[in-house]
Amino acid sequence: MRIAITHNLQISNAEEEAEFDTRETVAALAGALGRIGHEIELVEVSGPASRVVARLEALAPDLVFNTAEGRSGRYREAFFPGLFDQLSMPYTGSDAWVCTLTLDKQMTKLVLAAHGIPTPRWRYVERLDELDGIDLRFPVIVKPNFEGSSKGITQDSIVEDRATLTKRVRTWLSRYPSGLLVEEFIEGTDVVVPFIEGVSPKTGGVLAPVEYVFDAAAVKGRRWNVYDYELKHASSEAVDVRVPAVLPPGVDREIERLSRDVFRILGVRDLGRIDWRMDADGKLFFIEINALPSLEPGAGIYAAAALAGLESIDAVLGAVVASAVRRRGLKPAAPRRARRQRLRVGLAFNLKRSQPRGGGDDDSEAEFDSRATIDALSAAIASYGHEVIEFEAVPEMPALLSATPVDLVFNIAEGLRGRHRESQIPALLELMGVPYTGSDPAALTVALDKGLAKRIVRQHGIATPDFVLIHGGARKLPPGMEFPVIVKPVAEGSSKGVLGSSVVYNEVELRERVREIVERYRQPALIETFLPGREFTVGLLGEKRPKALPPMEILFLDEGVAHPVYGFEEKLDSRRVRCQAPADVSPALGAELARIARAAFTALGCRDVARIDLRLDAKGRPHFIECNPLPGMTPDWSDLCLIAKGAGMDYRTLVGEIMAPAIRRLRHSVRAVAAPPVHEAAKPPVHEAAKEGG
Repeated sequence: MRIAITHNLQISNAEEEAEFDTRETVAALAGALGRIGHEIELVEVSGPASRVVARLEALAPDLVFNTAEGRSGRYREAFFPGLFDQLSMPYTGSDAWVCTLTLDKQMTKLVLAAHGIPTPRWRYVERLDELDGIDLRFPVIVKPNFEGSSKGITQDSIVEDRATLTKRVRTWLSRYPSGLLVEEFIEGTDVVVPFIEGVSPKTGGVLAPVEYVFDAAAVKGRRWNVYDYELKHASSEAVDVRVPAVLPPGVDREIERLSRDVFRILGVRDLGRIDWRMDADGKLFFIEINALPSLEPGAGIYAAAALAGLESIDAVLGAVVASAVRRRGLKPAAPRRARRQRLRVGLAFNLKRSQPRGGGDDDSEAEFDSRATIDALSAAIASYGHEVIEFEAVPEMPALLSATPVDLVFNIAEGLRGRHRESQIPALLELMGVPYTGSDPAALTVALDKGLAKRIVRQHGIATPDFVLIHGGARKLPPGMEFPVIVKPVAEGSSKGVLGSSVVYNEVELRERVREIVERYRQPALIETFLPGREFTVGLLGEKRPKALPPMEILFLDEGVAHPVYGFEEKLDSRRVRCQAPADVSPALGAELARIARAAFTALGCRDVARIDLRLDAKGRPHFIECNPLPGMTPDWSDLCLIAKGAGMDYRTLVGEIMAPAIRRLRHSVRAVAAPPVHEAAKPPVHEAAKEGG
C-alpha cells in the first residue's frame, strides 16, 4: 500500500513543539512501515491546510498513518482527521469527534464519570473568580486542560493551600488562557495502559499496564512523585519503563476492565493510551487519555505490545495499519492505484556549461544548472511514478514542446537574456496551455527587478533598506542616504555582481562601482543602504497562503571584514560563510521573519516556491532584501535545499512539495475542460417536435 505519514516535525525544544515528532521518530515510523512492504510518503503538516491538501491529492495514498497533533486551538488534534474525512481518505486512529473529546480533559472526565469510571474531583477554570467557593481537598494539581506531553506540569503545579492556588491559577491562565483543570492530587504512582485494537481479543486490545520508574538521583529533592515536563523531556534518560507494572493483587484485573470500558465508551480506534493514578491502597483514578499516543522509539506502547507477541516496532505499526484496513474495508493486497495518475512531466532548465571561479570570471551562466542538478531533479520527479522529459530552454524549445506533449512542466529555467528572461518559459507554457510549477510570468518579471520588487513590498508595509537606481548619469547619493551603501545589478540573481567591493564608503568608490556594474551587466545599478545586522533567508512553499520554513542564517567567518555580504565569491567558497539551518533565533524573531517572508511572497504574487532574503538593521529589525521565485535546486548546496534539510525535509520531499500545487492545478483544469459550460448545462432539453416547429 502507499501510506502517507502525516506528522508535525519537532524543529526546536520549545514547549509548543513538545507533542511533535522528532526526526528520529519519523524515520523510525517510515523505516518500520517500509520494511513490512509499504510505499511510504512523508507529509509534514505545519503551515496552511491548502498545502497539505495539495500534497495529499498529488500523492493519492491508499491510507494515511496519522500522528499529526495540529498547531493550535482546542480542536487541533481533530483538525486533520476531519480533513481526511472530507477528502475521503482512510486514516489510522480515532475520528475528529474522539480527538476533540479526548484533548479536552474536563469533558472526558464528565463523560466517564457518568459511566461510573473513578476520577479525582476537579474544577474547570477559565477565569480567576471561578475559584470562589471551590470545594476540593488539598493538595491539588493545576494543569492546562487542552495540552498533552505533560506541558504545563511542574513541581509547582501541585499546591497545598488556597492562597498559593490563586497565584498559580493567575500565572497559568496567562500562559494557557483556554482553561485549566484544578484537580485533587492523588499521592501515589502513575500507571499507563496502552491500546492496540484487535491485538488481544481477550482484553479488547488493552495491553499490559506500564509503570514509569524514576532514577533516584534524578528525583532527589523533589517534593512530589509526578511525571512532569522536566522528567518527560529534559531528563528523559532518568526514566525507565517497566512492563508489566507492579500492582497489588487484583488491581491488574481491575485496571484491564476499567481501561476496556474507557476505550469503548470514548470510541477510541486503532491505538491509544490511558493515564491512571494509583493511590497507596491500590485504588485507581482516571487522569486522562491520549488518542494520539507517542510512537517514539522506546515508548511504553512497544514494551507492552511485546508481551502480547508484537516484539518489534514493525509488528506494532503493522497491527495499527491492519486494524485501520480491517475496519475500513480496504484491501491491502490490491492498492487503489487507479486514483494515481502517471504524468508526463517536462523538466525545463538552462544547462550550465562553464563554471566561474571568482568575481572576475564570466558569470553569464551562474544561474544555470549543472548536469548533476538536472539528474537529481529528474530522479526525484521520476520517484513519484512520473515519466520525465527534459527540455533545455533554448530557442528551439517551442518546437520541441509541440513535438513532445507533456502534462506538466517542472520549471527551473532562467531564460537567456533580458530583464524579463525568467518569465520566458512560463509565458511560452501559458501560450501553449501547459501547467507548470512556480510563479507566473508577471511575478517572475517583478521579482527579478530588485527596485520594482522593493517598491511593491514597501507599498504593502514591508520594511526594506533605502535605495536608489543609477543608470550611469549622476552618481551621488540622494539626500537622506548615507554611506556605507551596497551596489549591485538591479536585475541579476545568484549574487552576480555582488562582491566584497560592492560595499562602498564614499562618492569616489560609488562612481567606480556603478561604472563597473553598468558596463558589465548593461543595466542600472541598485544602491542600497547597507544594513549591519544578521542575514537570513527564508524558504516558502505553497500557493496563496504559503508555509514558511524555519529561517537559515548566513554566518560570516572572516571577522576581519567590517561589512560582510553574502556575495558571489562567498557562494563559491564555503570557507567564507557557514549556513545554519535552522537559524538560532528567538521565537519572536523567528515569527517576524516568517511573517515578513510570507507577506513579501504574497505581495509579489509568488506561487509554489520562493526564497526571501532578509537582513537586520542596527536595532535588530528585519528588512526585505530581495525575492528569488526560482531558487536553486542543487542538493546539499543550494540555499533552499539546505533550508529544507534543516527543517527535516529531504530532497525528494522538497521536489514533491513544489510539484503538488501544480498537479492540483492540472487536475482542476482537466475537470474544468471536461465539464460542460454552465450555459449549456443549464439549457432545458429540446423535444424533436419543437425543433421542427410543430
